[in-house]
Amino acid sequence: MPERHVVVGTDGSIISTRAQDAAAEEAVRRSVPLEIVYAVPELDVAGPVLATAAARVRARHPGLSVRLAAVDADPAEALARKGRRAALTVVGTRALGGLAALASRSVARRLMERIHCPLLVVGAGHLPYHTGAGDVLLAIETDADAEATVYADEEAARRGTRVRFVHTPLYRLPVPPGPCPPAALRAPGGADLSSDTGLPTGTAAPARDTGRRPDRTAPRLSLDELIAATADAGVVVIAHHRHGNGGVRHDQTAHALLHRSRCPVLVVPSDLGTRRGGGL
Repeated sequence: MPERHVVVGTDGSIISTRAQDAAAEEAVRRSVPLEIVYAVPELDVAGPVLATAAARVRARHPGLSVRLAAVDADPAEALARKGRRAALTVVGTRALGGLAALASRSVARRLMERIHCPLLVVGAGHLPYHTGAGDVLLAIETDADAEATVYADEEAARRGTRVRFVHTPLYRLPVPPGPCPPAALRAPGGADLSSDTGLPTGTAAPARDTGRRPDRTAPRLSLDELIAATADAGVVVIAHHRHGNGGVRHDQTAHALLHRSRCPVLVVPSDLGTRRGGGL
């Protein structure tokens, strides 16, 4: 049976403190312990930082079980290992735009490639987590995003709110097998809109029978419109498709959200059901 807890990375910075506050809220919501991890080469300096972090959490959530861990490792690698059996991993990130976001190899971005559980990314510009309100915004990229859809439903239930569906710029209706796509998927002049997107050409089977499918009637937003829509959301949920399962172009939307979203971002591995043995 997988261990159920929330993992958060800290380094004593303001950004990591915001992530820690968010992780504590999520642990309380799930009634599970919180593990605070500090990845640092000199383990003797970790004690004061971890003690301060624990004191802050215990003052705000006296009944919450808190564990502390100092690890001599790369932060992304350490959090990925610690999160293997976790219900959720949480990390902070600073806001970036333009070329800086594209070039960034932040802990959040590197961790996204390694996660085995959902990843919550909290930015420096987001409201304090306990004041965050609004719907759960689900950004759908393909009809294979069933795991993210189910997770968004569960997150909305935990928050007592609703799910709002939108499609990302990459979304295309699935193309049935055959030599020619339906007319609805062809642009004026006959161009195939489903081609050259890096997306599957049919509805991929989800990792488990979720009983829930993405809403094909949701509006399709440009990237800038998607970022703007996060301003009114409590959290935005997006699936992460590992390379070879949807193509690298899926990463562009997720990476943009990591650094430009105006609310926290929940990244859900598209193979979460497989990794969890068929359940969340």
